[in-house]
Amino acid sequence: MRRIFAQAQKELTQLMRDRLAVTLALVLPVVLLLLQTTAISLTVKDLPIIVQDLDQSQASLKLVDAFRQSLSFHVASWPADKQPEVAFASNKARGALIIPEEYGRQVARGQNATVQMLIDASDENTAQIISGDAAQVVSAYNAENAGAARPQPVTAAIRLWYNPSRSSQKFYGPGIYVLAMSLFPPLLATLAMSKEGEQKTILQVYVSNISAHEFLLGKIAAFMVVASAEAIVMMMILFMGFGLRFAGDPTPFIVATILYMFTVTAFGNMLGAAIPSQVAAMQAVALTGFLFVYMLSGLLFPVQNIPVGIRWISNFVWGRYYIEVVRDALLAGGGWPSVWLKVLVIGFIGSIFYTIAWRNLRRMQLKD
Repeated sequence: MRRIFAQAQKELTQLMRDRLAVTLALVLPVVLLLLQTTAISLTVKDLPIIVQDLDQSQASLKLVDAFRQSLSFHVASWPADKQPEVAFASNKARGALIIPEEYGRQVARGQNATVQMLIDASDENTAQIISGDAAQVVSAYNAENAGAARPQPVTAAIRLWYNPSRSSQKFYGPGIYVLAMSLFPPLLATLAMSKEGEQKTILQVYVSNISAHEFLLGKIAAFMVVASAEAIVMMMILFMGFGLRFAGDPTPFIVATILYMFTVTAFGNMLGAAIPSQVAAMQAVALTGFLFVYMLSGLLFPVQNIPVGIRWISNFVWGRYYIEVVRDALLAGGGWPSVWLKVLVIGFIGSIFYTIAWRNLRRMQLKD
C-alpha cells in the first residue's frame, strides 16, 4: 500500500505543477456541463407559423386565438394573395394554418369544418413537434367549443412524474455530467501514461522494484481523486443551478460513481499503456470516451431509437449504465432494486479495463 500511495502522490504532484492540466481537469468539465445543458433543449417555444384566415368570421378568429395562446407557436398573419411556400423559403415560418371560406358557417350549422395545416418538413423533428402541438390545440379547441354538443367517450387525465415541468436541463444535465466524467479523467490518465512511454521514463519503472499492480493502482488512485473533484463541482452545479436533488437512496449513486471513476481511469491507463504516443492516445479517448458515450449511451435519445444495425454496440458502452444510474438517483429514485445490475456491469467493465492494462504492464513484474 505504501508504494501505491507514493505513486499516487507522485502523479498528483506532477499534475498540480501543470496549470494547463489542472484547468483541463476542473474548468473544462464545468464549461461542457453549462454549455451543453443550455444549448440542448427539449422544450419548444415560439415556433413561427403564419395564418391565412380566408373566412374572417368570429369562429375563425377564435381558432386563431387558440393557436396564439399556445406557448409553442408564434402566430403572424399572412396576406391571402401570397403563397405559404414563400414564408417557408424565406425562413419566416415553419408552418401555415389556412382557414377556408365558409368555415364559420359550417361550424354554426354543426357540420364538420376542415382547416389546413402546412408544415415545413425540412427539419423532421421540428415538423413532428408542430404537427403534434397543432393537433393538441385543435383537440383542446374542440373540447371547449363542441364538447357539450359532441361528448367524448373517454377523457384522459395526464399527470407527469419525476420531471413535471418538462425541464430539458433536468433531463440533459445528468447526461452531460456523465459525458464529462467519461471524457476528462480518462484523457488525463491516458496522457500521463502515454507520456511515460513517449519520453521513455517508463524504463525507470521497469528496473525498479514496484510491481505492475502497484504502479497501475497508484495511477488510477491519483486520477480518481481528480475525478472526484470534478464530480463534486459538477454535482454542486446540478443541485444549485438546475434544482436537482437526490430523489431516493443515494447509496447506489455513490457506489456507481466510485466504480465509474475506477472504470474510466483504468480505461485511460489501458489506452496509455497500449499507445505510447500522447496524440494517438488522446484521439483514442476522444473517439471512445466522447463519441460512443455521446451517441450510443442514451444521452441524447433513447437507446431503442438507435438503428438496430449498431444498437448492439451500446451494450458495451460503459456510460450507458452510469447515465441510467444517475438519472434514477436524481429523477426517479428507484434505488437499488432498479439499478443494482447496472452498478455490477460498471464494475465488471472496469475490471476488464484494469486487467488489459495490467497485462500490458506485466513485464514490470519481478521474476523469481
